[in-house]
Amino acid sequence: MIDKRGLSERDICTKFITPALRQAGWDEMLQIREEVTFTKGRIIVRGKLVARGKAKRADYILYYKPNIPVAVIEAKDNSHSVGDGMQQALDYAETLHIPFAFSSNGDGNHLTRAPKGSGSVTRSSGTDCLLGCANPSDRNHSMKYLRDRVEIVNPGPIMCY
Repeated sequence: MIDKRGLSERDICTKFITPALRQAGWDEMLQIREEVTFTKGRIIVRGKLVARGKAKRADYILYYKPNIPVAVIEAKDNSHSVGDGMQQALDYAETLHIPFAFSSNGDGNHLTRAPKGSGSVTRSSGTDCLLGCANPSDRNHSMKYLRDRVEIVNPGPIMCY
């Protein structure tokens, strides 16, 4: 068995999150983008010196169809708790106008609806539930699960059973 605590964030993505997404039925070529940079970073001016801050980069963005993003996933290494990346994922989802945010550390994931203040309840589950939710062997369930919530305005809690 692998000691997850010694793995980097990138290792967690490669060994646990990406396989969980594949198992849930997400198409790696068409629906999953990794390490997506979406800002160049804040411009910092000090006197006559100008510098750029750190760029913002989402670990994963999942797409329902081309150009229709439905979820942001923020990965953390296993020394962090499963929900430690949720605020960052919510900030990214709000900035990018994406309806769902996940945080994962390879042991499990948290799901919530973005933006903040939507009244949603955060739900925890194992990585085998990552956007597959009810039955990971049902490859169409994850798409139906998100499609139903994207197409129907649902201000209530989003649950992952």
